[in-house]
Amino acid sequence: MADELLRVDSLHRYPIKSMLGESVTSLEVYLGGVDRDRHLAFIDQETGRVASAKQARLWRNLLKCRARIDDNGSVQVRLPDGTESSPEDDDFDDVFSKLLARPVRLLTSRPDGASLERADPEQVLMAGLDAEVDAPLLEIAEATPGDSFVDLAPLHVITTATLERIGTEAARYRPNIVITTPPDYPAYSENDWTGREFTIGGVRVKAMGPTPRCVIPTLEHGDLDRAQHALRTPAAENRVESFGLGELPCAGAYLEVLGEGTVRVGDEFRPA
Repeated sequence: MADELLRVDSLHRYPIKSMLGESVTSLEVYLGGVDRDRHLAFIDQETGRVASAKQARLWRNLLKCRARIDDNGSVQVRLPDGTESSPEDDDFDDVFSKLLARPVRLLTSRPDGASLERADPEQVLMAGLDAEVDAPLLEIAEATPGDSFVDLAPLHVITTATLERIGTEAARYRPNIVITTPPDYPAYSENDWTGREFTIGGVRVKAMGPTPRCVIPTLEHGDLDRAQHALRTPAAENRVESFGLGELPCAGAYLEVLGEGTVRVGDEFRPA
């Protein structure tokens, strides 16, 4: 890798968990991850669990909404019908309780022990989106300081080589950083980064391990149709040990932040 020039292809932030996010030209990165990334989430008022499209049966409509941060620093959400709503609106929770057909409330910080249902993705593909499948509870953000609603780690990256091999859009995997790679760069090379330190622009990071994939990449994302190959391809080609959970379909890598700073599109990604 030392002989290969890798650069930041694109940067992404997702203000509300499991909604579509926004592409930006720079990101401020702290020990707890990207500034205002997944810093809001809905909680199911009946179960007390975080709403995540990992449980597609209940929450896949979140992926029909797009959240962004406007010039005034406020979060704005575009709904499937094209209207916009903001957490500053008095009826925000009611709007989304209606959309999701469950009573929800927006949280601005992660409570201790916050968890979500991670439906078995391969069972979902076999049985259908509305089927009752195994859905173990996953405590979120266990490797991330602060109170954001990330799944596990502060940062998620994926290479264009991996995306091209699978044949799908980066948006389906919801990375913070997409790394562009030269021709013939091997797909799934993120597996080999584990334990190594890198710099990305002004940020120093350490690769924690390959990212296990859930059902989310296969779902509709805004105007993008379903894409079962977004899970089936890594399931066939890249089942690897992931965070003590056994061999799982993986694509991309989780990163720990060792040194805070700014990442910009075009910055080099290189060994520290």
